[in-house]
Amino acid sequence: MNSTELLAHLKDGGRAYGTLIISTSPRWPAEVKKLGLDFVFLDTEHMSMDRDQLSWMCRTYGALGMAPIVRIPFPDPHQATIALDAGAEGIVAPYVETVEQVQALRGAVKMRPLKGRKLQNMLDGTEAAEPVLAEYLEEYNRKHILIVNIESQPALDVLDDILAVPGLDAVLIGPHDLSCSLGVPEQYRHPVFVQAVETIIKKARAAGVAAGIHYFFGVDQEIGWGKDGMNLFIHASDMTAFMESMSRDLLTIKEGLGDKTMNTTNRIHI
Repeated sequence: MNSTELLAHLKDGGRAYGTLIISTSPRWPAEVKKLGLDFVFLDTEHMSMDRDQLSWMCRTYGALGMAPIVRIPFPDPHQATIALDAGAEGIVAPYVETVEQVQALRGAVKMRPLKGRKLQNMLDGTEAAEPVLAEYLEEYNRKHILIVNIESQPALDVLDDILAVPGLDAVLIGPHDLSCSLGVPEQYRHPVFVQAVETIIKKARAAGVAAGIHYFFGVDQEIGWGKDGMNLFIHASDMTAFMESMSRDLLTIKEGLGDKTMNTTNRIHI
């Protein structure tokens, strides 16, 4: 899907599927296309990626019909505009905890190219856009998707207010950081964590906002959350898929030949 189709699909309550792409190989986008994904997730918060790399990846995946959704390094409107200039069609802002942060991001993602005092006045509600400008802004930004990460107890505490910000399209659960903030690090089946996820899904969907997660700890949980209303799935990554498949195949070969195997467990936190 392109971002316009993806946004309409989510607003209608449809489910959308993507994965985290780490590989910068020029051949990779054509291979990823074969998966039938609705979008790809590109992470500049945790991954080393310069602006040139980000731009060619955004524009290549976008041209192939997979909307590029980019997580910026921190919840800053300037970082959002940099990613949009690179070709991002959606922005994920990490570790958002206040309405003020969401409003500032709304200005960057939904009200470009306005800046400065006029933008702030419009965000504050003290100034309205002229009719021609309002029409221009709507058309200019219709392809932009605004998503914020909910990954802490303070964010949960003000979730209702965050969900009420106009122009917010989706919330994305960050499981690792959320579990740590809740005091149950990496315990993704702990009742405290599960209840938090269920609360986010319920409140977001009731507010008409899509609810999603980036997850690779149990497809059974993803299916269950999908049945509860979650409709934005970022499943695993190209790197985790490689590690899982390669580890399984090598183990099978070694056991079949009677060779020693080394049991290692390496966690990936994204």
